[in-house]
Amino acid sequence: MIDWLAPLTEAGWLITLHASTAMLSLLLGILILARPKGSLVHCALGYAWLAGMTLAALSSLFISQIPLWGPFSPIHLLSVFTIFSLLYGWHAARRHYRRTQKITMIATWVGALGLNFWFTLLPRRVMHELFFWSRLITPDPPVKDEPDDP
Repeated sequence: MIDWLAPLTEAGWLITLHASTAMLSLLLGILILARPKGSLVHCALGYAWLAGMTLAALSSLFISQIPLWGPFSPIHLLSVFTIFSLLYGWHAARRHYRRTQKITMIATWVGALGLNFWFTLLPRRVMHELFFWSRLITPDPPVKDEPDDP
């Protein structure tokens, strides 16, 4: 049997947590945008989305696959920007600044999840292996312990 979730489950708990909360937030965002605004359900889904996005952004700060500045890379700047955007959008929602909330939250959803998702699909990334089954199609070549002698 082929375990298609293996790339995600083998990546470690931090990447699994990050990917799970990001995917949950992506789906919750679609649901929130499709439903009527201002209801109690919208508010509850919004808080769940906010929690998922915050957890995804915070967990990404501890993932270091492309270190450029110590353990950090340009994608960590996006994580910090996402956290501040979420705080700004939450503050706007609490103050009933509906237009500001709408623009901030949609931009955060599109930017942090939509655009960033495409970067995760680059080859040799966990999500690339998960969505394109690249491990199954092009497995890593076997490593030889000793060179062949004629």
